[in-house]
Amino acid sequence: MTRIAKTPEPPYYAVIFTSLRTVGDNGYGLMAERMAELAAQQPGFLGLESAREELGVTISYWESLEAIQQWKQNVEHREAQRLGRNDWYAAFQVRIAKVERDYAFGNRNDSEG
Repeated sequence: MTRIAKTPEPPYYAVIFTSLRTVGDNGYGLMAERMAELAAQQPGFLGLESAREELGVTISYWESLEAIQQWKQNVEHREAQRLGRNDWYAAFQVRIAKVERDYAFGNRNDSEG
């Protein structure tokens, strides 16, 4: 992702996924693209931001805790989770937070959700 996600007025939720990768791609890049496409089709999805260097951070934004739970149970996403545990991540952490306030610098309309 190269843009800041366009999100609505709070409150909404953020799923913060922080990870350390294993060596080699092993299909990770294609699956990451697919997960971004699939998440965007889920009811309640608001946007996504991701950055990867040594430490990877992906933040997805959701309307509700129920929408997050439905995403977690998505069949393709469950397979990506399995592959992540087995092949792609040396370690990861998932955090879910309620966004109660946000503010921005620049034109929010120039970003994509």
